[in-house]
Amino acid sequence: MKPVQPSEFERNCADASGAPDVYAAPMIRTQMNGRDWLILGSLALIWGGAFFFIGVAVRHVPPLTYVWLRLSIAAAAMWLFLRFKGQSVDLPRSAWGSIVLLALLNNAVPFALFGWGQTHIASGLASILNATTPIWGVVVAHFLTHDERMSPRKIAGVLLGFGGVAVMIGPSLLSSLGSSALAQLACVTASLSYALAAVWARRFRKMGVSPMSVTTGQLTAGAAMMLPVALLVDRPWTHAFPPLTAWGAIIALALLCTAFGYVLYFRLIETSGATNALLVTLLVPPVAILLGGLFLGEKLAPQDFAGLGLIALGLAAIDGRLLSLLPGRRRLRQAA
Repeated sequence: MKPVQPSEFERNCADASGAPDVYAAPMIRTQMNGRDWLILGSLALIWGGAFFFIGVAVRHVPPLTYVWLRLSIAAAAMWLFLRFKGQSVDLPRSAWGSIVLLALLNNAVPFALFGWGQTHIASGLASILNATTPIWGVVVAHFLTHDERMSPRKIAGVLLGFGGVAVMIGPSLLSSLGSSALAQLACVTASLSYALAAVWARRFRKMGVSPMSVTTGQLTAGAAMMLPVALLVDRPWTHAFPPLTAWGAIIALALLCTAFGYVLYFRLIETSGATNALLVTLLVPPVAILLGGLFLGEKLAPQDFAGLGLIALGLAAIDGRLLSLLPGRRRLRQAA
């Protein structure tokens, strides 16, 4: 069996989901086995739970302070993990400037925007808007790279995805530009930031830097840049000490959703490829919606579910595998 080489778009989608892309394994399974599906389901629970934990944390901790705490704890966990594995970060001095920009685009900006956004909208709605990240990735890659151009199928997927966003945000914009609409736009901007980070992160593959080192470096840089911002803007000493529930949510976000989530995601990419790993993007919103409804009393409007459906169709069109299952497309592929 010949090794299956992931496409440029697959690598972009993997990066846009928040993970730097390095394929170390020489063999990738296109058909996931039971262990791969277990990892995928675990990731859906972990990252779906992330929006629930954010909703708990930002009720008691200012958004910028929450981001600094999350990044600091996650960075410390990654340093300890690498030390336990007997590995070093091993980032060349010339790479740290790129790491700082990656931390800004991949951690500081989107974490802060999602944190602020979830002070005004439901965690399930934020997770739906986060699902537009791969769609933004297609647009960003088309304009900022020379080897990832749009195809008619990808254009259709992008239009469907943006149509879903318009369905969800549209009524708020037409009535008034209130906090709900601004919060949704903040989440969409955060997803765009993830996509920009995806294109920027491509350079680390050429440098030969491992994904664990890039992740540890970006979390460390992100924590360092968020500390003065949180102190100047939030003035956390003027707020009441957070309750144990908020601390538990922040620690879970840092250790489970950020540090451990990246480790699982890297392993899934290495064994099953980025296209299979991208399925988690569609599994996260239902988990976040369920947890928000059960524990936070959140409710979504009908247009939010309609928007989720359009985004899911857009991702399916970009991915292309569902279209390949159609009888006509299957016959054409067999004839070729």
